[in-house]
Order: sequence, then structure tokens, then C-alpha cells
Amino acid sequence: MIAYAKPALFVALAASLSAGGWVLRGWYEGNLMVAVLEDRQAVVVEIRSDVSGIAEQVETKLAKLKANERVIDRGVIREIERPVYRNVCVGDRGVELLNAALRGEPATGSTEPAGEVPGRVNATQ
Repeated sequence: MIAYAKPALFVALAASLSAGGWVLRGWYEGNLMVAVLEDRQAVVVEIRSDVSGIAEQVETKLAKLKANERVIDRGVIREIERPVYRNVCVGDRGVELLNAALRGEPATGSTEPAGEVPGRVNATQ
């Protein structure tokens, strides 16, 4: 029985060392993967904080611009909606210019009068 015990003990020792090495290698590779994932997560958090800071600045500036734009638009719309300006005081070209100004576009074509400009009108007439 002793003759078979030494080789069996040697085989059992080799098998346990191999299995132990296999387990330790798995633990080591798992720790490497966890370290890589933690590093990537830290980079993602840093990038997101940078982007969120930029987004907050942009939103603040847009809110200021929209607040200023609304005040201007209300005055222009109020003047154009009055019937006296649409029907009596402003011709077709004037309506085109006002609409372009309302949209924030540059005036198209010539802004000069099409015909002769009358001279000074007497207040007594």
C-alpha cells in the first residue's frame, strides 16, 4: 500500500497545485478587469461633469437671450396687429419690411422709395 501511496499523493498534490493556480489566475484576471472598469467609470464621471457644466452655461445664456427676445417681439407684434398700420399707414412694401424685421431677416431689395419723395408739406393745408 505504501508503494501506491507516494504516487497517489504526488498526483493529488499536483492536481491541487494546478487547481489552486487556476483559481488564483482567475482572481488576478478578475481584479484586473475590475480595476479597468473602475478607471473607465471614473473617466466617464469626469467627462459627464465637464459636459454638464458646459450645458448649464449654455442654458443660462439661452434663457437670457430668450427673455430679451420675448420683450422685443411683443412690442413689434403689438404695433403690426393694429388695423391702422396694416390698412392705412403702411403699403405692401412696408408690410414686407415689417414682416422681415419681425422674423429677424435683413430687408430684401431696395429700401429706397420707389417714386419721388414729396417736398415739405405746409401745416396750413
